[in-house]
Amino acid sequence: MKTAYARLAAATALAAGLSTPAMAQVEVEWWDFLGGGDGVRMKALIDEFNAEHDDIQIEGTTLEWGQPYYTKVRTSVAVGQGPDIMTYHLSRLPLALEEGVLSPITEADLETAGLSADDFFEASIAAASAPDGTLMAVPFDIHAVVAHYNRTALEGTQWLDADGNLTGIESLEDLTELLRWAKEEGFSDPLSFQTEGGGGTWRMFYTLFRQQDGQLLTDGEVLAGDNMDKAVNAIQTLADWRSEGLIPEQAAYEASVALFSGGRSVLHINGVWEVPTFKDQTDAGTLGFEWFANEIPQMMDQPATWADSHAFAIPNDPDMSEETRAAVLTVIGWMQEHSLDWAGAGHIPAYKPTVESAEYAELQPNATYASLADNAAFDPRSKIAGVASPVYDAVDNLIAPAVHGFLSPEEAAQQMKDELQSLLD
Repeated sequence: MKTAYARLAAATALAAGLSTPAMAQVEVEWWDFLGGGDGVRMKALIDEFNAEHDDIQIEGTTLEWGQPYYTKVRTSVAVGQGPDIMTYHLSRLPLALEEGVLSPITEADLETAGLSADDFFEASIAAASAPDGTLMAVPFDIHAVVAHYNRTALEGTQWLDADGNLTGIESLEDLTELLRWAKEEGFSDPLSFQTEGGGGTWRMFYTLFRQQDGQLLTDGEVLAGDNMDKAVNAIQTLADWRSEGLIPEQAAYEASVALFSGGRSVLHINGVWEVPTFKDQTDAGTLGFEWFANEIPQMMDQPATWADSHAFAIPNDPDMSEETRAAVLTVIGWMQEHSLDWAGAGHIPAYKPTVESAEYAELQPNATYASLADNAAFDPRSKIAGVASPVYDAVDNLIAPAVHGFLSPEEAAQQMKDELQSLLD
């Protein structure tokens, strides 16, 4: 297929009455923050793209995840030294809009990439858009937390159906009953997740909070009205599980994964990005039990699961040439068409044609938990929220200590409200 860049160059030559010469090669400078299995898969995609294209070559650079990455993006774009394309967390979009670091994606841009907004899940397009509806990035995936579980341990119990999926968990009481049963069966930490703070605790808290239809921000106010009670309830739930020994004490991220793979937890709530970890252990014969993953059950008022998206963004560079922009859009379109390979990292592609394909239906457990795309609860749309934000700091400093008994849930929620509100006022 002729690339957008090649079409543009050919059209320019024809308009000038010239024959079309051999296309000059465009180098696209690419930045991402992808490590581990994500990084391996993305590098493979870049290598495949480069092998297929003579006229465009991606020069990829992987930078440190989190605040260092976004600081470098902000400073580099400000002085006109940013990349041509970069990966971006959509939870960071509100801050990106304030900083002015992104170039809007027009309908014409999408057409050049061979895409349309209708190709993507509604939740991801909404997360990628400014308040006025302007598209600011192109979603690549929806990555959320899921319930990884020990099928072998649950075999023959009331919590596993005939297809091997979790069942019978329709309330917090149902899940607590399962965890207590697992404790009695010898699982030292029945439900593992990153309990020391950080992303793991935020994702658990926010899932429970949003399942109550909780809103962290309402018209610029933090935890307005009964949202304070919903936050307290979410923290209290986690604190109660900790006091019963149903979740681990201050488990670091790696330790929480090891608790599950080592057979000490029957459930592990973590991101879809750990799916390859458990698949690899299964293939190597080191896991020791049959494993699977489902969407986190609805236990409260509505289905909701913490989620974010990796997206492709174009820096706000007024000096970018038309040829380079066309090449960047060709890269974005190609990546979407090859997003089944990215799904191997556990992510749900944001590109619906991939998720609706027969090939994706055979990809397990991904196809089973793809339903969560309709229940994705993205971080609040605010400059204080998203990856490496003040909200994450509040989790580390307030919610995690409350889960472990150092603060009451009421104290933690009130202090979080006060600290975050001060950043908005």
